[in-house]
Amino acid sequence: MPATTAESRLHYVLQHFWQAYDAVPTVSIGYADTQPQVEVVAVEHNFFAGTAPYPAPPLWREWQGRQLPFFFDAQPARPLLVLLPEGRARVQADVVSAAFYLLSGWQEFYSDERDQHGRFPYAASVQQRYGFVAVPVVNYYFEVLRAAVEHAGGQPLRPRRWADGRAWAAFITHDIDNLYSAWKAPAKAALQRRDWLGFARRYWQHFTQKDAWDNLAEVQQTVAEYGAKSTFFFLPEHRKAPNGTTNADYQVKQILPVIATLKQHGAEVALHGSLGTSLDPDRLYDEVVSFDSAGWGLRFHYLHWEPRVTPDLVDNLTNGYDSTLGFAEHYGFRNSYCLPFNLFNFQLGEAADFLEIPLNVMDATLHHPKYLQLAPEEILPALTPMFQEIERFGGVCTVLWHNENFDPANTRNGPREFRALMEYLRSRNVAFVNGSDICRSFQPSLSS
Repeated sequence: MPATTAESRLHYVLQHFWQAYDAVPTVSIGYADTQPQVEVVAVEHNFFAGTAPYPAPPLWREWQGRQLPFFFDAQPARPLLVLLPEGRARVQADVVSAAFYLLSGWQEFYSDERDQHGRFPYAASVQQRYGFVAVPVVNYYFEVLRAAVEHAGGQPLRPRRWADGRAWAAFITHDIDNLYSAWKAPAKAALQRRDWLGFARRYWQHFTQKDAWDNLAEVQQTVAEYGAKSTFFFLPEHRKAPNGTTNADYQVKQILPVIATLKQHGAEVALHGSLGTSLDPDRLYDEVVSFDSAGWGLRFHYLHWEPRVTPDLVDNLTNGYDSTLGFAEHYGFRNSYCLPFNLFNFQLGEAADFLEIPLNVMDATLHHPKYLQLAPEEILPALTPMFQEIERFGGVCTVLWHNENFDPANTRNGPREFRALMEYLRSRNVAFVNGSDICRSFQPSLSS
């Protein structure tokens, strides 16, 4: 496996820094040995020569009115940014190393921690350890560089804009795991209560009435009421995984007319990779082929992502997008960044080609026995600071709301809570986009 070099890390970070802003000036950024206009002070460490998942604890500095963690910062008593004569500036913490560490996913690549679903757990992350999961720290690092570049270049550096010149964007998505299973939990509960009549009623309704989760047209209509468009991720596999975990309760070929109608009404349809495909290139390829391979999107079922395998596997199949990377256990920023980005391909020692659109909030995260268990009235207040961070940096807010949770019977993280979230986003003049819109916005600059 290629070792990362200071040059490769700098190139990777600056690639994303320049993408975050419009009308960038010609200003050189680097370490002292290259004599750049903006010098980033190198901190003596051998961290990236090894395989430890975690660096020394960050030091905390104030920047733009808030306390932020700075990894690879050896002398916190020194001012963070020094503006020098003749259009030069010095950043006195190694924000390049810090940004690379977080953005590349280094911690989960080298950590052996995995949960029962084979995922890197939030509990093992530096975001949890130091309490900054809802803060896009890399964007703040870039703001330090931005201030330096504005001084060196003599002109303001503005965040990129979205559709109609709007300051930020929202990507509304739905993973379609179940269409025909709303009756099961109430029927089981009736059995446990020995409510035979109630059980019989549920069972009869299952065969005679449309299931409450068979609601994709209603989901699309609800989203459209806010001037937004939905992206639906469909699961091609209806058989259980070898460990017994369920995939879809439907077969895609039987709902093709429904999918066609969704597309006719402006929805985007993408692939929800079934369990095991994040580790198996042949199975993933077969599922990709079953969808539109010309420009497809992907999110893996159960948000399964093995950082030592999956990025390289996805990179070999597409230059489209993935939207898997969020923590199931907590809303926020898994890679501490609120814009789409390219993961680092550790096998190749360079940025991956596909675009990662980070997942910020999932309905199940908000109320689940193993996750946050927020009361309905707590959800929007909890999420609002994160939304404000995304708006501040012109980022993308990616929302996952399963069709199951549009069921009116859900009064905890259901349609009422979704509507409150959408009302907030619309009130903040967000640009509602889908994955293809985001790719069209980012891919030209990513390939330059």
